[in-house]
Amino acid sequence: MRLSRPASATAAVLLALALPYEAMAHARVHPGEADAGGLFGAACRISVDGSKVTAFCHNPYPDIDRVGLHVECVHWWDLDSDGSPVDAWPAQTVRLTGRCWSEVGSAWVSHRRTD
Repeated sequence: MRLSRPASATAAVLLALALPYEAMAHARVHPGEADAGGLFGAACRISVDGSKVTAFCHNPYPDIDRVGLHVECVHWWDLDSDGSPVDAWPAQTVRLTGRCWSEVGSAWVSHRRTD
């Protein structure tokens, strides 16, 4: 017997509601972990094209975010790099670049508040 679409959607909702609270994924903030200074941090997109890394960071918040690109290369002989930090002012998008000689292992952006 095949259920119609409305019946299968209803069954899915009822199944989700029947699950115990602990079984469902929830974002949790524990006491003391919340940032006391309010909202902060530029949103960054990182793209890797061969051995080149580019990150675009947009800061939607009123505080300046000092961002820096960090690139870890795959091979031991290929030097990892930490780019110079750049201030992302409110409502500003900044571009960060880095590279390896051969292959990129990982790349990430660090954030720091300015005084």
